[in-house]
Amino acid sequence: MAKRALLVGFGGFLPERVLTNDELAVKLNTSDEWITTRTGIKRRHIAGPDDTAASMATSAAEAALAYAGMSASEVDAVIVATSTPDQAFPATAVRVQAALGMKQGFAFDIAAACSGFVYALAMANSFIRSGQARNVLVIGSEVYSRIVDWSDRTTCVLFGDGAGAVLVSGTDAPGESGILSTHLHSDGAEGDLLYVDGAVGRPHMSGHLKMSGRDVFRHAVAKLSSSVDEALESEGLSYSDVAWLVPHQANIRIIEGVGKKLGLNPEQVVVTVDRHANTSAASIPLALNEAVRDGRIKKGELVLMEALGGGLTWGSALARM
Repeated sequence: MAKRALLVGFGGFLPERVLTNDELAVKLNTSDEWITTRTGIKRRHIAGPDDTAASMATSAAEAALAYAGMSASEVDAVIVATSTPDQAFPATAVRVQAALGMKQGFAFDIAAACSGFVYALAMANSFIRSGQARNVLVIGSEVYSRIVDWSDRTTCVLFGDGAGAVLVSGTDAPGESGILSTHLHSDGAEGDLLYVDGAVGRPHMSGHLKMSGRDVFRHAVAKLSSSVDEALESEGLSYSDVAWLVPHQANIRIIEGVGKKLGLNPEQVVVTVDRHANTSAASIPLALNEAVRDGRIKKGELVLMEALGGGLTWGSALARM
């Protein structure tokens, strides 16, 4: 049974197509200034005809395995966080398992909207700590371009497509690195603030994302702040111990607000929302992948991840790299 779960591999995939605010302004009653001022978003990646949740997740997973110097034959489990699966079933994760050539282990999806990666990371940590798995691929993969209403400027400008992956590996060796704690929450009474109007089990619906933006913003500020405090208090740590904040990339004002609460310099907050927009469950692993690969996040540093999404769901994860 492993003592700790380490983050050992990082990968990401972004579709080739880039859609700018100026391009959106041609078709919508909006402008680059309007979008940027309210969200911080300048552009987003849009899935091509051959891009799927499974194909993007597979590419991100392959990059994470390569980073870790491991093969798919060493992976015990694949967990994919997605709100935009390719099919009702089988799970996107089993498609990824097959694409990686895995003949062992287990795979499943988790649906917690934008909080999905934090939820999946918590599950991977539990599997490793309990001895049920040794190496787990945790992936967020989303194609929100296929569920947004492209005539609604209040929602379609906010989202983008992509996938991010982390390989989590158990270790028996002494040390302080690894996932220190995870904290998950939900409030189903607020489920109508952010949802998709339709699914396989509910025909004759639009199938488009619906959001009460102001209410979601209000909940995000309060719940993410409390989640940050919860994570640090659980480990007896203070704001000053945090080296990096890797938040869900939904809105620059929310991101900056949490960063200020922690007393972090802007340089200590990983921001990709300007280039990726909101990629839901993929946003944290995509941001983590970027910051690890460009050398910003270094071994031994304390990283705090947090997210809020439809459900409402929210949570945090604290890890030492």
